Amino acid sequence: METLGSQDAEQNIHAQIAYGMDHAQFVLMRSPAPTLLCTATYDFFDIAGSWDTFRKAKRFYARQGFPERVDIVEADQKHGFSMQLRVAAVRWMRRWLLHKDDAITETDSPVLKESEIQCTPAGQVMLLPEARNVYDLNADLERQLAEVRKRFWQQTDKARALDEVRRITGIRKLSDLPQPRCEKVGTIVRAKYRIDKLILQPEPGIWLPALAFVPQTRSGQATLYLHASGKHADAAPGGPIEKLVEKGQLVLAVDLRGLGETYQGDDKFGPILGPDWRDAALAYMLDTSYLAKRAEDVLVCARFLVNYEADGEPQKVHLASIGLVGPPTLHAAALEPQLFTSVSLKNCLCCWSALVKTPMAVNQFINVVHGALRVYDLPDLVATMPKEKVAIIEPLDAIQKPIRNK
Repeated sequence: METLGSQDAEQNIHAQIAYGMDHAQFVLMRSPAPTLLCTATYDFFDIAGSWDTFRKAKRFYARQGFPERVDIVEADQKHGFSMQLRVAAVRWMRRWLLHKDDAITETDSPVLKESEIQCTPAGQVMLLPEARNVYDLNADLERQLAEVRKRFWQQTDKARALDEVRRITGIRKLSDLPQPRCEKVGTIVRAKYRIDKLILQPEPGIWLPALAFVPQTRSGQATLYLHASGKHADAAPGGPIEKLVEKGQLVLAVDLRGLGETYQGDDKFGPILGPDWRDAALAYMLDTSYLAKRAEDVLVCARFLVNYEADGEPQKVHLASIGLVGPPTLHAAALEPQLFTSVSLKNCLCCWSALVKTPMAVNQFINVVHGALRVYDLPDLVATMPKEKVAIIEPLDAIQKPIRNK
């Protein structure tokens, strides 16, 4: 985490960091079975981490009376299964599986044809009759869970059901969230309104850059404007935000954490996982979700907006989101409905169940909530609010394409 951040999924277990499970624990789960760590000096993984894992594992193997059963080999190579590592692995297996402690080396050998090394007739397990992959299994499970969710929402009081949503997500109550610190860093003057440049700090270490569009003549209405591309996306003269301001609304456009000025995206894994995969995976391993953190940002900002430049008269807050910020925005509105006069969700994901049915869903990792589909889906949250209060505009499917009504 201190170097490359989270990596492949098999070592990203939900809540593992919250429960104190680091890399050494993967080795300790095997103890006292013989275990060899095969590492490389110039790997893109920090070699110091490998040695730290080995030191901890060696100490616990020694406590169990088997210090000789764990070892490490470091090849002076880059990432890969180099000859040094192959030889070390074969020697290790000969020692513990054949009880032969010799110094076998690797010699030249003929390269087998692909057909000679296949373990299945066509070379792929999925080409076997009746083969099913993880997507198939997940789709079957989702069909079962859909019935469970349906019964839950039919038989459960709305308040109790939302308490269960809060439990699963870990989103704190508005009353438990601290007041944000606010720093004004500049002002832009336009005809009939000004723009206050703000930095909101909802918690230590988190800064949310914001633009407050303050009209000269106010209606007592305000809009919290959240755009996945950042606060600047619709802020130009003549744009959607200005049209709201012209109606007397005070508009607060905010960069939720990881968006706009605080964007730190990494496209290493392409469009599938999305650029926020590091933050999403870290939250997942900390027993929370990035969705929960952003939902709390929404709540803190909305409460701040109620009284910002309000001259002692609380403003009615409308909530508007565009793009991938839709799911956290929806959660905030459903869990604290009294805070919002209306809710508009444009280009929001239609439902999580669609992800399960779409093997190559695009950029949805950032809004994952572990175990959510056991209890609720996004439409269940929408259904908790009055229809006249919520506007769903141009919803998107799991690959971020508009849903076409037939």
